[in-house]
Amino acid sequence: MQNPFQHPRWITVLAALAPIIWGSSYLVTTEFLQDVHPASIALLRALPAGVVLLAIVRKVPTGVWLWRMLILGALNFSFFWTCLFFTAQLLPGGVAATLGAVQALFVILAARLIINEPIKAYALVASFVGITGVALIVLSPNAEANTLGVAAGVLGALSMALGTVLTRKWKPPVSNLTFTAWQLTAGGLLLAPLSIWIEGGLPSLSHTNLVGIGYLCFVGAALSYVLWFQGIEVIPPAAISVLGFLSPVSAVALGWVVLGQNLTFVQITGVALVLVSIVAAQRPPVPKRKRPRVVARPLKS
Repeated sequence: MQNPFQHPRWITVLAALAPIIWGSSYLVTTEFLQDVHPASIALLRALPAGVVLLAIVRKVPTGVWLWRMLILGALNFSFFWTCLFFTAQLLPGGVAATLGAVQALFVILAARLIINEPIKAYALVASFVGITGVALIVLSPNAEANTLGVAAGVLGALSMALGTVLTRKWKPPVSNLTFTAWQLTAGGLLLAPLSIWIEGGLPSLSHTNLVGIGYLCFVGAALSYVLWFQGIEVIPPAAISVLGFLSPVSAVALGWVVLGQNLTFVQITGVALVLVSIVAAQRPPVPKRKRPRVVARPLKS
């Protein structure tokens, strides 16, 4: 009997949990990790998760997979999170989140160029609707842009898009758990020099900090990326990229429920647009049925 969780619909649902979890990282960071530098948070989020998963699978990459994992680790984690760090430093949060949402369009373009995935009109429309929804959720009327911050945001979105497409293209003959362990470990190792350069080493952590790091490491990294990479393997790139729009939805929902923050009508409208875009991307239009050709037969004399 086939495992129901291997059905594409269930894989989509499980993959959607990943950006929902990522949205909770905003709350965890502000409540548990206010005094910890973002570079150290990124390192402690990726590397321990990768090492623990490596200890479970007991398999390391060899040959061509070594440099491929370094590239994927950089695109999906170290370079991507570094860009996020600079974007957050230079731009208001709403502008940074909106720029990050542009990755859905980059995924469509990268998939066309790298794996020859056709560009479909419904995917473009769904991406634009989702980006509009994210903007309504997070942007404030007086938000200002910074050139370097915008550049970092665009580069981060491009990095995530390339990582998504290449993760689908470069799937090694190992389990998804092993694939996730390799990428997290590579990304964590590449983040170590940045953390050392900025802070001179890892900071001392309080019990509260350790709780936050533990959540980000094992739930926000290990669990979420196992689900995400499984989704990338099965779900078309354009369809899975819009699931990332759930991250700001999750963040604003948790802020409303847990922190008592106000939820405006404009934000509710943005949430609705995000959900519409996700449903539209997962349900491509049904192609028109071709009429059967009628072949004229010669009349019998």
